[in-house]
Amino acid sequence: MPPRCFIGVTDREWFNFLESRSPLEEVNFWQPSGGGGAFRAIEPGQPFLFKLRYPENCIVGGGFFGHYTKLPVSLAWDTFGEANGAISLRAMRANIERLRSRPTAAQEDYEIGCIVLVDPFFLPQQDWIPTPSDWAPNIVQGKRYDLTTSPGLELWERVAAVAFTRPSSVLEGGVDRPMYGAPTTFRPRLGQGAFRLSVTDAYGRHCAISGEKTLPVLEAAHIRPVKSGGQHLVTNGILLRSDIHTLFDRGYVTVLPNLEFRVSKRLQDDWSNGRIYYELSGRRIDVPKHVTLEPDREALEWHADTIYKG
Repeated sequence: MPPRCFIGVTDREWFNFLESRSPLEEVNFWQPSGGGGAFRAIEPGQPFLFKLRYPENCIVGGGFFGHYTKLPVSLAWDTFGEANGAISLRAMRANIERLRSRPTAAQEDYEIGCIVLVDPFFLPQQDWIPTPSDWAPNIVQGKRYDLTTSPGLELWERVAAVAFTRPSSVLEGGVDRPMYGAPTTFRPRLGQGAFRLSVTDAYGRHCAISGEKTLPVLEAAHIRPVKSGGQHLVTNGILLRSDIHTLFDRGYVTVLPNLEFRVSKRLQDDWSNGRIYYELSGRRIDVPKHVTLEPDREALEWHADTIYKG
């Protein structure tokens, strides 16, 4: 697939709010309705640009596509907070509901689309870029461009020239990749929110240990915490029910490199309880369907040796 970008249409309120909080690790370019299929216009790591509606009609910033999923609006707020482009859940709901095609009840936890963008950038107004000459005024959501031919290539070169003041790069495993010219797809550096959603979807939205499917109580656990040198990578994560996540972080449970769940005797010694967890001990955890997303064995070994109470 050739390198591509997508120009998504948004409003100035969303843009101004996020620009005022820049720099940001990630943003949620939400879609007001959770209906329809997945966002497949571009691949993870490819550019996603922001275009303001009339009367500005300019490209004003962008980011790099990290992940797409659908979430109840409350969980989208819990995951991204102000990176949704609003000061509160109430304000976010008001922004969404102005664009929804049907009325919503005050307490309805409706589903929205979440296009997660990492490394977002916001152009100063003097550097805003007119939309390509072939942009039709009736485009509502956005349009994809091939970055190897006109007008996409010229657009990206202009964006790179004003967004990255020196020949900067995006990084993949420490390897510099020039921003000028047509960009190649790279592995996006996930933020905390994108990590959470990527792990949630990789595990089919159920706890790898208990099989629990109630989304609000599922959490993406880092095998090796970021503060200890871990990264926001799906392979450094396991989807766990919140109570199991707590025990995992405190070392009362672990997952061995052979993918066996193990519960420490210290749980009973310290808390005189733990029966429901001991019943799970010894079982093999569920893993993502794609083998490339399975837990990193070295990270599991680190957790078992360093965090687990034995």
